Amino acid sequence: MTSFRRTTTALVLSAVAGLAVVVAQAPAQADNKPLRTVDVRLIGINDLHGNIEPPTGSSGRVTLSDGSQVEAGGAAYNATHIKNLQGQVRNSVIVGQGDLIGASPIVSALFHDEPTVEILNRVGMDTTAAGNHEFDEGYRELLRVQRGGCHPVDGCQFRESYDGAKFPILGANVTLAENGLPALPPFWVEFRDGIPIGFIGMPLKDVPILVDPNGIKELEFGDEIAAANRYADLLNWLGVKSIVLLVHQGDGTTGGGPDDCRTVPGGPGQQIASKVSPKIDAVFSGHSHQHYNCTVTDPAGNPRPFIEGLAFGRELSVVDLKIDRRTRDVVRSATVAKNHVVTKDVTPDPAIQSVIDLAKSKSGPIANRPVGSIASDILRAQNGAGESALGNLIADSQLAATTGNGAVLALMNPGGVRTDLTYASSPAGEGNGVVTYGEAFTVQPFGNILQTVTLTGTQIKAALEQQWQVVNGTPRQIILQPSAGLTYTWSASAPIGSKVSGIVLNGAPLDPTASYRVTINSFLQGGGDGFSAFTGGTEITGGGIDLDGFTAYLSAHPNTTPPALGRITTVP
Repeated sequence: MTSFRRTTTALVLSAVAGLAVVVAQAPAQADNKPLRTVDVRLIGINDLHGNIEPPTGSSGRVTLSDGSQVEAGGAAYNATHIKNLQGQVRNSVIVGQGDLIGASPIVSALFHDEPTVEILNRVGMDTTAAGNHEFDEGYRELLRVQRGGCHPVDGCQFRESYDGAKFPILGANVTLAENGLPALPPFWVEFRDGIPIGFIGMPLKDVPILVDPNGIKELEFGDEIAAANRYADLLNWLGVKSIVLLVHQGDGTTGGGPDDCRTVPGGPGQQIASKVSPKIDAVFSGHSHQHYNCTVTDPAGNPRPFIEGLAFGRELSVVDLKIDRRTRDVVRSATVAKNHVVTKDVTPDPAIQSVIDLAKSKSGPIANRPVGSIASDILRAQNGAGESALGNLIADSQLAATTGNGAVLALMNPGGVRTDLTYASSPAGEGNGVVTYGEAFTVQPFGNILQTVTLTGTQIKAALEQQWQVVNGTPRQIILQPSAGLTYTWSASAPIGSKVSGIVLNGAPLDPTASYRVTINSFLQGGGDGFSAFTGGTEITGGGIDLDGFTAYLSAHPNTTPPALGRITTVP
């Protein structure tokens, strides 16, 4: 029996044992009559992405309902706000909705997010759902993050040892492909004033197209609603009547402030929140990096909150529950939800700040090393055709890094471009225009391997056609960023599968029957983002780490300017 099978069994047994405990005496009111209800505050955080330092630029601001903005975020400020929120109530539970680690700034990522986990341990995180980025380095690395132990390649670089996450990372819809057993704990039970509260946690089912498939080959990711309902029934059978869903799936919005509900109708998060079992009393969501505070109607016609806070630790989602002592169930009509902005007008927590300072001091010599220079901002924002200057630059760097492998073309997924490359100096003081390793790392934090593969012209066109997909009934567009020399046109009105035309490579029309050497990263080569056409590539040759190719290109091209757009054009 695997360790996680034992853990899952232990969770169920401990829940049953805990429910058998008889509370000798309930807390009393001033007139010495037992309280009829228990108040519990749930404090949720989502999509932290290892941003233990205050995020900068637009990523460090929150837009309020009136359109004004406030600076927000930073783990030391976050900790103080959590303590203040806990101090206002008798009972609280701290939860996460996934992507607390992964795609992180170098101050955390250089140490495989061990500083972030340590901070979450110190804050008192009780449980979290896994998100897709928890799987960035594969399932085995996620198990190490949970259990502890030094990294198998890099060892222990942050502390002399690593003890692991003290909170369970949940994956109710994640199973082992070989036998269907849980790959992660599916749920967790917390007791407050003798009342059990069950938490079901899970990533979105689309994880296999969002991370490198090679790291999760042994896993299957099931439907979120089916998994939530299965474990809600189990918890109810065990006597847990107050149940909360932590799901790493959310919706886009049309703007609004922290407590507005301006989600795009029919979004995947709302579909889950409204359709899961009526036994579930509240739904905390994530993934979309938006904020909203909504109320949905469950299948039994009762209201429940559906909430998400902004990414990077800028907001805490707070849901206050009132639980009936007799039924042990949530009094839905008394539930109050809000998104709490993590402002910087409080004293940062000194214990948390000490962890951040250590991470900064240890990562500083690497992070602040200059690797190149730019003449102006190079942005990841895409134009109407889906092309971005930074995406083009990265594709150019990947082609340059692999010409020795015969590459004539490189394609980069836009989701791997995480932030802008800005001209202004960072707080480290390296100077305007200087690009540091830390800044380059923040742009490309995943450490994917460059792979040069042989594809026919027909296969290349098939891959370009897969930039438009229908996933779970919802159309989506993911425009790959091309290296210089590739041009083509796509039609907005043409049907999916027939949108791309006029493909030209280095001045010649793409020959459907000819073979071309194409560089992509290991994420795409494994079929990530739904690009299954790339898995048919042959003669695979490794080309080093994508970040190394990027920094080498910057070093070789001082005062780099934004590459011109126009490699991709669009027509109605």
